[in-house]
Amino acid sequence: MWMLAVALLHSISHVFSEELHASLYFVNASLQEVVFASTTGTLVPCPAAGIPPVTLRWYLATGEEIYDVPGIRHVHPNGTLQIFPFPPSSFNNLIHDNTYYCTAENPSGKIRSQDVHIKAVLREPYTVRVEDQKAMRGNVAVFKCIIPSSVEAYITVVSWEKDTVSLVSGKLLRFSFPAGTGRDVSG
Repeated sequence: MWMLAVALLHSISHVFSEELHASLYFVNASLQEVVFASTTGTLVPCPAAGIPPVTLRWYLATGEEIYDVPGIRHVHPNGTLQIFPFPPSSFNNLIHDNTYYCTAENPSGKIRSQDVHIKAVLREPYTVRVEDQKAMRGNVAVFKCIIPSSVEAYITVVSWEKDTVSLVSGKLLRFSFPAGTGRDVSG
């Protein structure tokens, strides 16, 4: 009976010792969005660790495990996902504007990160312009700032100018242009 108790205690302590030495966890799981310039590329870590060491993998939100695309996308042995710099003509939604997640796995189990949206911003020239308006003398004309859709999420109109002089926002402004110029506007 005494031998049975010792054997039982030994096996229980062995199980607890394995549980204490096996772990799996995310170090920092707060990353939810990565926005990067197409000219620089980006590195996105999979911040998981564990004992014994973990195997890290990246997936698309659809559950499809991603694969290396030489010179475009690569998963490093340490689990870091790299998206390489690329010209605007090589933009691919599947790679450059998609939702990913990583997993960490070891004998303790498998854990999944939160979704991380990765979005490339194309670095290409753009022009912001004022939309032409027509109004009869004495009426109101509303001017709109036209921003290309590819960059409008990243642009904020902070002021309006007339002949390089800033106009005060929130005030009713009145402009008079010489007759015959086609710019007879009051506001």
